[in-house]
Amino acid sequence: MSNQLENKLEVGQSFPITIKRIGINGEGVGYFKRQVVFIKGALPGEEVVAEVTNVRNGFAEGKIQRIRKASPDRVEPTCKIYEKCGGCQIQHASYEGQLRYKRDIVIQAMEKYAKDLLEKTPIKETIGMENPWNYRNKSQLQAGLEKNKIIAGLYTQNSHNVVDIGHCPIQHEDLNKITGKVKKILTRLNIPVYNERKNKGVIRTIVARVGLRTGQIQLVLVTGTKDFPQKNELISEIKKRIPEVTSLMQNINNQMTSVIFGRETVYLSGEEVIEEKLGDLSFELSARAFFQLNPEQTVKLYDEVKKAAALTGTEKVVDAYCGVGTIGLWLAKDAKEVRGMDVTKEAIIDAKTNALSHGFTNTHYEAGKAEQVLPKWLNEGWKPDVIITDPPRTGCDEEFLNTVLKIKPKKLVYVSCNPSTLARDLKVLSKNYDVKYLQPVDMFPHTAHVECVAQLTLKL
Repeated sequence: MSNQLENKLEVGQSFPITIKRIGINGEGVGYFKRQVVFIKGALPGEEVVAEVTNVRNGFAEGKIQRIRKASPDRVEPTCKIYEKCGGCQIQHASYEGQLRYKRDIVIQAMEKYAKDLLEKTPIKETIGMENPWNYRNKSQLQAGLEKNKIIAGLYTQNSHNVVDIGHCPIQHEDLNKITGKVKKILTRLNIPVYNERKNKGVIRTIVARVGLRTGQIQLVLVTGTKDFPQKNELISEIKKRIPEVTSLMQNINNQMTSVIFGRETVYLSGEEVIEEKLGDLSFELSARAFFQLNPEQTVKLYDEVKKAAALTGTEKVVDAYCGVGTIGLWLAKDAKEVRGMDVTKEAIIDAKTNALSHGFTNTHYEAGKAEQVLPKWLNEGWKPDVIITDPPRTGCDEEFLNTVLKIKPKKLVYVSCNPSTLARDLKVLSKNYDVKYLQPVDMFPHTAHVECVAQLTLKL
């Protein structure tokens, strides 16, 4: 296959191509002499002249040389460093176009992994945002040095060069302002940037998070060392020049790793946590706590989960992969009992705290794998009516799927952040379940990501 492909296309070669659809990473997909080619920046329906940048076993990659016929969806990207940054993949498409493409990504995944289900499963229109800008409530920017000034941004693709992000149009405006001020303070105090090759220096990452409903702001400086020169001056400068920061923390990461946070977090100033609200629920967020990045769309997503679960007040509900318990708590007042499990012990402690602080007495949380905890509960005589599962990108564990097929709850609501693993898992679950519908939700406008809520009911 590889030799065949190399005979057809070579790196540097130019060729005309019509783009048929969007790929899972936001690239245009077309065929040249029946060979799949992925073209970065191309949109469905476009006719382009492309140049081959890479030839692999089974497909080729290319870049646009010129556009012969542009898509009506094509727009000028809002962001000045869109091409360099790589944080967004489809900002060159209109928002209406993006919502159509995301539904199509779900359809393609079903075509590939669960074709027989696709024919009988309604896939609804993607739920989008009224204003798809400034939605991210958290920024994590790597520190770098450029002309003796401290910069902060993302690594360019496949490199360790930091692209300075002065103003990101998908970040909340407060985060843009705060990060800009922090860079100036660090430069003025001459605090050294961490050098990952030498494993030396201080400032690694600037992390900022805003509570959209409370206005509280947390700033976390991730450093390579616990103590460093000018530390007290840095704290007092931040307090003086950025008084809107309500929680100032330091996280120490002295490992040579691409993981952002280290294990130790140190209090510097203000409060230790910030508060955020989702609907009627409020959450305390510590420096390392996971929380949805787009709270406005999270409410829409959880409301779709509520709709799919269609609880009447009599059901026993399981919130698998529950994290800090957000989805289960969203449903708790409509359920007889909610039980959740997660492998992360800290998340379970947070889930219990969150349930207690909201006055719920019908919740129960345990640390452990769902595929082990569920049979234990069954042996104790507790059988769920509804299971909600919100797994990581890798999808549900095979053992978990087999456990669900054995336990046979009446209803399953699957929340997915990866259409490919969703389709694969639905194929397995379809042995005992009818897939009633799929509802795509756009949590991350201008990126290729799409979330999905699937409603499954037990076959009679």
